[in-house]
Amino acid sequence: MLRLPEAHRDLFKKPFGNLYGSIGELLPRLEGRAVYAVGDVVTHNLLDAGIVPDIAIIDGYTMRIPCTRSPLLKARRLTAKNPPGTITDELVDAIDEAVQNPPGVIFVDGEEDLAVIPLVLAAPPGAAILYGQPREGVVLRLVDAPAKQEAASMLNVFVRE
Repeated sequence: MLRLPEAHRDLFKKPFGNLYGSIGELLPRLEGRAVYAVGDVVTHNLLDAGIVPDIAIIDGYTMRIPCTRSPLLKARRLTAKNPPGTITDELVDAIDEAVQNPPGVIFVDGEEDLAVIPLVLAAPPGAAILYGQPREGVVLRLVDAPAKQEAASMLNVFVRE
């Protein structure tokens, strides 16, 4: 398991992609792309906009409060334990499995907040990854070589336990 040290938490507060005020603003950027969603609210908002993500990673919470809008997608379900502030091997394996065989929903027992990092590393070039930026909007990261390099460098601040 990889743990994010407290001293480096601030590095993960800025958007890892382009910030939009709403899902509606970025819909044109999703056309023709595999769409991956991290978070219950983002997944729900995509579904409301008529877009079924190829992969959704959800935990049943939003900002540590139970999310009553957790989407029930009709896709293969995977589960993974992932305590707050970590990226477990179990989560990475579930992401790899979902990316290789979409569609899929990964239900996380714990927290899915940091799942964007291994998802960028596993996703094919051109995929669109969306996640919520608390109190600001939604972040869109298109997967390309620079995105993968940045995700890999972000992993370097984690400590293996």
